[in-house]
Amino acid sequence: MNKPKVIVTRKWPALVEARLQELYVVQLNESDIPMTADELKIALQTADALLPTVTDLITADILGVPNKRAKIIGNFGVGYNNIDIEAAKKDGLVVTNTPHVLTDCTADIAMLLLLMSARRASEGDRLVRNGQWTGWRPTHMLGQKVTGKTLGLIGFGRIAQAMAKKAHHGFGMKILFTDPYPPSQEIIDGLQATQCATVEELLSGANFVSLHCPGGEATKHLINEQRLKLMQPLAHLINTARGDVVDSKALIRALKERWIAGAGLDVFEGEPNIDPGFLELDNVALLPHLGSATEETRVAMGNRVLDNLAAFFAGQEPRDRVA
Repeated sequence: MNKPKVIVTRKWPALVEARLQELYVVQLNESDIPMTADELKIALQTADALLPTVTDLITADILGVPNKRAKIIGNFGVGYNNIDIEAAKKDGLVVTNTPHVLTDCTADIAMLLLLMSARRASEGDRLVRNGQWTGWRPTHMLGQKVTGKTLGLIGFGRIAQAMAKKAHHGFGMKILFTDPYPPSQEIIDGLQATQCATVEELLSGANFVSLHCPGGEATKHLINEQRLKLMQPLAHLINTARGDVVDSKALIRALKERWIAGAGLDVFEGEPNIDPGFLELDNVALLPHLGSATEETRVAMGNRVLDNLAAFFAGQEPRDRVA
């Protein structure tokens, strides 16, 4: 029996690529240069499976290419708003993602950004590197204390719960959250968390606000100028979710005019082409989408794609099917 052919859109961890080559006829992307729309169309026409990442935009136009051979899209990432799901369904394509395995590492990055923003770590690092530090003094680079403060989580899924656990049990933080689909009362009680009725209530009550909601039209610019003005003057905004959840122009204005004290961002609108206004600010910590970027997690994500492929080609239901 001939092996199915799969096309991988970006470079993956070597361990996963090796497993792919054992099981399938594989076209790898050794240069790690993003594929063009035309290349993605050809991939759908020439492979049995397309394995994109969350930064590959799989539009209705791409999915509508005639004479498709591919029957499954195995997305490398928990998010899948890079794929036009309705178009995929219309064309009978199966779409899978990689949930669960990146929870802890993304929550770690969220806590890192919270600490960096609160204690002005990026600003301090630049000061030292640029030879501008003149020594300790009582009022130099004062930030905000983290321990014992209130953390508000917009979205209370697995990653938010993992962050809440670190914040509550590690830093004694009070937890607020808002989510249309809250977890069990047992989980809420275990974190001594309080559910807010609205995003507005949470924003006004939290010292730190961390975003953990999905991307897409329903949440685009969820954090806008009006809502940023509801935050406390010494509050910080953390985003490890999706860039378009935040109105970049409004956030830049909020940071520049000190409506809030700071922000920590791992995701951006239009990344990797971020708004240059962020680069002019000292009170924002910027990371290049590192949420799941550990050896262990990226290998686990790749293996999750492999598990979904194995089930599909065996005629079984992939466990992580989203379409």
